[in-house]
Amino acid sequence: MPKTDTPYMVMADEDGNIFEHPHLKMLGASGRDFLVPKLPDIIPAPYGTDFYVLPGRHPVGHDPDSGDQRIVEEFNGQPVYAVSAFLPPAYTALYWAPFVKKSAAPLLPLYAYASLGWTEEGFTTSAVRIDADTRQDLDGYPSDGTEDRNADETVNADPENRLLSHLAHCCKVYRCPAARNLFLERFEAPLPISPGCNSMCVGCISLQEGEIPPTQNRIEFVPTPEEIAGIAVPHLENAPDPVASFGQGCEGEPLTQAEVVEDAIRLIRSRTASGTLNMNTNGSRPDILERLFAAGLDSVRISLNSARPEMYDHYFKPVNYSFEDVTKSMEIGVRMGRFVSINYFVFPGVTDDEDEAAALEALLERTGIQMIQWRNLNIDPDLYMDSLRWDNKGNAMGMLQLMDRIASRFPGLRFGYFNPNIR
Repeated sequence: MPKTDTPYMVMADEDGNIFEHPHLKMLGASGRDFLVPKLPDIIPAPYGTDFYVLPGRHPVGHDPDSGDQRIVEEFNGQPVYAVSAFLPPAYTALYWAPFVKKSAAPLLPLYAYASLGWTEEGFTTSAVRIDADTRQDLDGYPSDGTEDRNADETVNADPENRLLSHLAHCCKVYRCPAARNLFLERFEAPLPISPGCNSMCVGCISLQEGEIPPTQNRIEFVPTPEEIAGIAVPHLENAPDPVASFGQGCEGEPLTQAEVVEDAIRLIRSRTASGTLNMNTNGSRPDILERLFAAGLDSVRISLNSARPEMYDHYFKPVNYSFEDVTKSMEIGVRMGRFVSINYFVFPGVTDDEDEAAALEALLERTGIQMIQWRNLNIDPDLYMDSLRWDNKGNAMGMLQLMDRIASRFPGLRFGYFNPNIR
């Protein structure tokens, strides 16, 4: 097939075998619209991409002869199902996988479902590498279990540190990239601390009720400042380009443990001035963040699914705080000379909607933050759009077009995926 052609649509049989359609071409979903991806939007599926069969969902392809879109429920007399790509870290999806859902289809687990296609050269997807940092590239991890052995040795040397044992479990069982890097003594170390949260996010990956299983279990205890410092200090002193971050996928909201975090920051900074102390947060308590910045917190990454208060509330379901508190946290960080990023949950068709783009520009103008981390939202696409009451169609400009627009208007704004070391 010439490289200028759109890739073929892929599908899977009931046994999970993935194969291409001999005629129909790949589509990408943007909100509730199905579109033919532009060729610059299509890349080979990166190393480390996982392929997920989507139960109860039939693929939709583009007929290049008629121009029609076709739902494929059967192929050669057998039922077939849609397939998606779960991208590795540092890649941002430009389209999600198109499908038509049957009424009895189960909710999908909390992953991001990017579009997938096939050429003679292999699988393709619609995505962009948004961060050149290789800290979580799969081929950068040793294949001989070095980090697992290091985790066991470190825990044996400090068996009373509960947080260390928790992170060893994350490394060995969940294969958490950040936990693995901790025990490889490099890059960014995780510092989860909070069992509780003041948001009730629809797509929370550590706490769910009902049909959707969380992708990992939430921490069940609050570590002491000494336990936290026992991990953070050696990492900040010895790792190359070191970052240590409160606020991880295996916890709730770190701002709900303000006193512990503040004491831990002061203890860490009394022992070392090296590296970057960061917090990943919902930014719900600007008064607390101001205290933490004063104690020595260097940077903050604040999560948003939308720059519009109503869309934010539909997803985050905030408890005793408002979107205004979140933006105030950004402003305080910038005013105090700290590095402020937003963890911008990307969902093609919603994130690049014209109204959302305008709201994002207004937020950037108001706050003066330094970075957007364009991270894929892990959620069943229909669950997300239903939660937002989303019915906009044909109003999305395209993810690359949005990024170009933002970069042009805010030339000093950094794009990426990871928390940088700013020291």
